[in-house]
Amino acid sequence: MSYKDITFSKEELARYNRHIIIPDFGLEAQQKLKAAKVLVIGSGGLGSPLLLYLAAAGVGTLGIVDFDVVDDSNLQRQVLFGVDEVGKPKVEAAKQRLQSLNPHIQINVYNTQLTSKNALELIKQYDVVADGTDNFPTRYLVNDASVIAGKPNVYASIFQFEGQVSVFNYTDNNGNTGPNYRDLYPTPPPPGLVPNCAEGGVLGVLPGIIGSLQANEVIKVITGVGEPLSGRFFVFDALTFETRTLKIKKQENTPLIERLIDYEQFCGVKAVERKIKEISVEEFIGWQESSEDVQVIDVREPAEYAEANIGGLLIPLATVSDKANEIERNKKVVVHCKMGGRSAKAIRELEEKFGFENLYNLKGGITAYLQQVQQTST
Repeated sequence: MSYKDITFSKEELARYNRHIIIPDFGLEAQQKLKAAKVLVIGSGGLGSPLLLYLAAAGVGTLGIVDFDVVDDSNLQRQVLFGVDEVGKPKVEAAKQRLQSLNPHIQINVYNTQLTSKNALELIKQYDVVADGTDNFPTRYLVNDASVIAGKPNVYASIFQFEGQVSVFNYTDNNGNTGPNYRDLYPTPPPPGLVPNCAEGGVLGVLPGIIGSLQANEVIKVITGVGEPLSGRFFVFDALTFETRTLKIKKQENTPLIERLIDYEQFCGVKAVERKIKEISVEEFIGWQESSEDVQVIDVREPAEYAEANIGGLLIPLATVSDKANEIERNKKVVVHCKMGGRSAKAIRELEEKFGFENLYNLKGGITAYLQQVQQTST
């Protein structure tokens, strides 16, 4: 269906009135927004403002790809979520929030890792891709899949006090396609040279600024209003409030992208964390009732432990590396927090640093456990 055939209800016309009355935007641009499909990779720091503003603007179909759960440490910058969502899959929490913001749009969620096996299949279903990831393997994967599928890739990244925005693989009205990510960075930096936000930190307000600029570029690409950042690379320094816009061109020696590769191997790092072992509350209770020899580790804070606990050894998340020697290696170990987010992070840290293979994350955390016990006793 052509965007010209798009119609609006009385409620939608009232909602988008401030767009429609802009002389250089108008009803036609709003029709293009409603007809558009945008796939957002990542619903974290950048994805939060990006998704909020695209939903509010009236993008008709939003796809969200993310396999993570909401963690307490996210709330400093990921304004899409609140404390009630801690431990929940990010895509589900995001969908609920966005539907409450705009019930007139379609939201598709993919609670999965983006890989070379599924990237093309997902990206081909959308008109525009918005990359809000924080690691090089996934950035190259998103870029290459976008190039193969012929989709514009609206890119943004953040680190500590600096943010960057550009539009890659954009084809203008004359049929000219601009540079892609590999024209700027033909090869990734050496592994470990550039840490991600989890390792190096980020000023909480920065993703709000950069994610909003990213949303602005998505809207420009969809509507044709203004000039997208194709062939230009915008850099923002939050400390000095200085900006630079660098010109980038298609490089003659950039290799032709014809297929997706092993991006972890290409970058020399892991693109995503491997899936950790989980145990349901019902299974855990079954272990307890059968007198299974299990160690229980509680990674919450002392105040939370004092309020309610199930007798586990208290090792707050920030101290798990220092107290790894207190965790058994020759029996099953169930790790829990309030709802499952912090305990998953603790398990990944222990597995990667110390090689643990016997750790199980309690799904739903102590919250789910106490609910189950209460239901069973009534």
